[in-house]
Formats: sequence, structure tokens, C-alpha cells
Amino acid sequence: MKIALMPLSPALHVGALQHLYRATPGYWNLYQYSTVPAGQAANDIRGAAETPGRYLMGVIQPPEERDGVSTGAERQAATDTSQGRGELIGLVDFRLDWPEAGAVYIGMFMIAERYQRQGLGTVAWQLLRPWLTESAGMAKVRLRVEQFNSTALRFFESLGFQLTGNATRVNVNDQLVRLLDMEHQL
Repeated sequence: MKIALMPLSPALHVGALQHLYRATPGYWNLYQYSTVPAGQAANDIRGAAETPGRYLMGVIQPPEERDGVSTGAERQAATDTSQGRGELIGLVDFRLDWPEAGAVYIGMFMIAERYQRQGLGTVAWQLLRPWLTESAGMAKVRLRVEQFNSTALRFFESLGFQLTGNATRVNVNDQLVRLLDMEHQL
């Protein structure tokens, strides 16, 4: 299955991103949410636009690759509204030169649940990695994974990320969540 990466725009992609978030209930359940918070996509796109070096890259499945979304309304919600160029099936949210110069921090790497375990996350990484090194000049990537998300831990280890031994506890929805730091030299 072919995919492409595309920067998400506040003017065009809020609805498609909110639809993607609804298509990943397991992610929200990790953080004690029964459903995606209303307006989450708008907040994330606005936050990225206001934060220097932060990008929201959509993982797009071209129209010729789609296996069919069950209803016209679902297809419309998931489709890139700029001329129907494909379905938003994933997201990579990252920030360049943070927390230090030459480092990129991935805040979210998400593939819609119905597309998981098909190699699309690996392909998205293979598309993003050369851009990070050649165009953006990054030397290493950092991210954090929720300690009980063994699927994500295995996925990132398969891409060459290693646990650093550092962890952070954050309060999410009145729950303490332990995030494990991972790093990958580019």
C-alpha cells in the first residue's frame, strides 16, 4: 500500500484530523479518555501553527490505494478537503531543534487502527527520516512512549529507537502516566 506525507493546514484539515483521532480510540483510552476530546484537532493544528519548528505531517493514502470507507459521510470526513487528494490515515506530530539544536522530538506518531499492523508506520518513518536528516539537518530523534503501550515500544525498537533509561511521570486526566524516553541517532 502506498502512502505519502503532507503538512496539515489549519484551513483544510481540522475535520479530517478529528476523524483520524476518532479512528484511534485505543490511543485515547491509554490516557483515560473514553473518546477523543471535542475540538482536539483544532487545538493541535492551531498549536502547531503557533509553535516554531513544529509540524503536523499527515499520513495520506492516495485515492487509488483506498480499500473503501464504509459510508460517504465517513469518506468525506477522512478525505483531504483540498480536492480529494487522499484519505488521512495517520499523523506524525514533531518539533525540530527541540529540546536542543539538531534534535527532533516526536510528540505523536499515529496510524488509524484499521490500518495498523500493515507496515504503514514503518513506511511513514522511511519517508520522514531522509527529510529530517537531509533537509532539516537533524542528528537524533527523541520521543516518549507510555509504559504500558508495549505495541508502540516494539514498533519504535524495530525502527532502531532505544530506551534511554529516563522516564517522566505526567498527570493526564487525573491519572499519573509514566512515559519512557526513547532515542534514535540519525
